[in-house]
Amino acid sequence: MAENLSILEAVGSRIMPGSDSLDEAGRDRFHTLISRALDARTPIMQTQFSLFLTAVHWLPILRWGRTFESLSPENQDCFLRWLQTNPIRNLRQGFWGLKTIVCIGYYGQSELSDRFSYRPQKDGNALLDAR
Repeated sequence: MAENLSILEAVGSRIMPGSDSLDEAGRDRFHTLISRALDARTPIMQTQFSLFLTAVHWLPILRWGRTFESLSPENQDCFLRWLQTNPIRNLRQGFWGLKTIVCIGYYGQSELSDRFSYRPQKDGNALLDAR
């Protein structure tokens, strides 16, 4: 997992506005939440996720001659859009899984709830029942 943290942070900075401005404690929480989410998955899914991150790192070399982390922000966005809409199902699913994991790492931090105006309620469904 440690070797993939730079890829996760680079992808996170492109698909999760604000994640690139996390302080050290925020990045630690980001990594911890992602690690916990991945630890809850089967070993096969963990391997698939690691392989997908490796692909995200190396595939841009075929078009731009650089790894994902060394691309310009515009080219990173272009590559991620390519994954998101790719006709190859596994690449598309991998992108959405990656995006989900990044969202867990960012939105899962209760310390950041003021940034995105999220205030969970212990009985959140009570608001729905009142309608």
